[in-house]
Amino acid sequence: MASALGSEVFAVIALLVVSLLVLLLLRHYLPIRSTPSFLLAPIFLSLALPVSIILLVPIDLASSLREEDETTKGIWLPQSVMLVAWRISYWLTFCLTWFILPLLGEYVDSGYRTPRDRVIYSLKNNIRYYLMVLGLIILGLVYVIIQNGFDGGSLRSLAMALAYMVGLIQAIYLMGHGLVAIPRQLLRNASASGKLRRLQSSAPKVHEKMEDAITELAELDQQVNELQARKNGVSRDHEEWIEDLVDLNPPAYNRLSSAPPPPAVPTPRLPAVITDRYLADISRRLTRARHRRIRFISEWEHLVQSAADTQAIIDSFASRRLDFGHATGHSLFSRPLLTPSVRYRLHAQVLPAARICFGALLALASAAVVWSEIFKHFAPRISIVSLTVLPHPSDPRMSLFRQMLAFLWLLYMSFAALSPLPSIKVWGNRALVRRNTYAESACWYATQIAKLTVPLTYNFLTFTPEKAHKETTFYKFLGQYIELTRLGYWFDFLFPMFILLPVLAALFNLYGRASHWIGSWGADYFAADDEDADHPAALYGTGGWREGRALIERELLGRSTLDSSTPLERDPATPSTANPPNANSANRPRSSAPSLYIPPANAPRSNTSSPSRAQTQASRLSAATRAARESEDRERDEDESPFAGFAHRVRNTLEGVEAPEWVQELGKRPKWMGGDGGIEAGGGGNASGEGSSGGNGAALSGLNRWFGRGGGAVRL
Repeated sequence: MASALGSEVFAVIALLVVSLLVLLLLRHYLPIRSTPSFLLAPIFLSLALPVSIILLVPIDLASSLREEDETTKGIWLPQSVMLVAWRISYWLTFCLTWFILPLLGEYVDSGYRTPRDRVIYSLKNNIRYYLMVLGLIILGLVYVIIQNGFDGGSLRSLAMALAYMVGLIQAIYLMGHGLVAIPRQLLRNASASGKLRRLQSSAPKVHEKMEDAITELAELDQQVNELQARKNGVSRDHEEWIEDLVDLNPPAYNRLSSAPPPPAVPTPRLPAVITDRYLADISRRLTRARHRRIRFISEWEHLVQSAADTQAIIDSFASRRLDFGHATGHSLFSRPLLTPSVRYRLHAQVLPAARICFGALLALASAAVVWSEIFKHFAPRISIVSLTVLPHPSDPRMSLFRQMLAFLWLLYMSFAALSPLPSIKVWGNRALVRRNTYAESACWYATQIAKLTVPLTYNFLTFTPEKAHKETTFYKFLGQYIELTRLGYWFDFLFPMFILLPVLAALFNLYGRASHWIGSWGADYFAADDEDADHPAALYGTGGWREGRALIERELLGRSTLDSSTPLERDPATPSTANPPNANSANRPRSSAPSLYIPPANAPRSNTSSPSRAQTQASRLSAATRAARESEDRERDEDESPFAGFAHRVRNTLEGVEAPEWVQELGKRPKWMGGDGGIEAGGGGNASGEGSSGGNGAALSGLNRWFGRGGGAVRL
């Protein structure tokens, strides 16, 4: 009898490696030391279990297709071990997805102080969601009873089938976008100039969001200050709560002495009676605003640094020596590992070629996945994924190499389904921020990862021949319940073919076109391709790449100004030029074209009295606007197409031609109607109404002497 000792050792090592990688990922996005354990443990499990499920699928295939007492070259485990592993992984993932993480996300986002109030708030916010789920379960249970009758496992099978259907709908939609976006991003980033143009096009939007986040936090900070002024008239518990709010948001603006003070906001109107609900709402909004400010400041800093590095790569094409001007990696004995010439070869030649190769390879992989989704039931022998995993249906034994291919296929499909989550706007403003991810956002992302993994793994299992995947433990545990009714069978048979819809929508940027047709409302809910720098809105008008380039240049100029001045105590979450909006920003609509002016590094400084702040801001704004207009006028000719340039020259030629005399005479009245010496229309003549001929009261010509004279008056 063959022993599975080597496979068991490999499985244990794989679990340890997965746990270590998940801990490193959590350390990258969450402050582990300050994150409570009741939040850290579920998020860790919701990330480690899906990766373990991806590892279990190739092992399950090899274990199920292996004959008794047969030695196989792949990793395999006994059937009893596989069944226990699937039960633990599936039911833990199920509970985390549908119960634990949704309640935990609302619990940490409640804003209340006591655990009891937090639990009540979380239950109230999720009760509507659970009522909808309960209604679907009741309808599905009625359908299952009508089709197959009622037995002890009907409720369990129905819950598993409904969870699979909901997850597969979302997984197919997201994976269709990711299969196009990942290769496209690699191929686009191979061009340094195109990457710089896309960064400049997205800079105005990011900068505007950063300014709005700073303004929103300043407004809430003013409201907290007003609460602090009234804390003597509230209860003892509310007074301590207000003190916690003050400690939650320290004034970070004063840490950068060169930055102007926070924007002046109108004094908020507080309610007559301060209640727990009002303080919880303020606490929740304040925490969200603080994380939102950190998020967009971090995003702006990353965008500016990426643009500066990309510009340095473009500038190095002439000298063939690249120096980013900052630390680009680890150093050995205080010396950089790469010389400027080697760094140029790496960033200007090696990395672009690697991006093109990987982009083309992933584009072929995406086409293979879409092809397999369409033809896996109609023609399973031409399914590309199935041919790479099990090329010989008559000999379905799995080797270690084929197991690695299956793991890579499933890993790419999962990554393609998860990559569009930050860019799709219907999911809200949740984001992953390095070391500062909001707890509710972390719970939401963990929920999506756990929700999408199980449907994707079973969908990948259906790529293999029917004889192979129906022998697996995963099919006996989950698949048979999905195909329990005709509705479930046809859903699993037909719905994956709809992956063509999101693929075509992402390939031809249909969301961007729809948002352009619908207007600003559609731009908020459709995931347009923001990287399309060739779109007219990105080239001209508000928020174009020229404005983004000006904002990035001013940010870099401000950094150089601060670096050349005396050292300052800076907040790591505050940008070097994070100038809050002006004093009237709270009363005006948020502009889509923010302007930020920073004086040059060699600007003279004087200790004499300076003009008022309003005058200084007005002069800076006018100087920035004038500079932007002059820059746009200089570069407009550079971007003209040949046809536009030809039309421009033809128009200038026609405008410079002087019309002949006979053309000029066409617009004049004849003499008998008062033209050329008579009274012109509108009272042309002398003050007395006489004609210009002789100027001494000569007789008027034409019809004027029939009805009298003078200033257009008619005498009957």
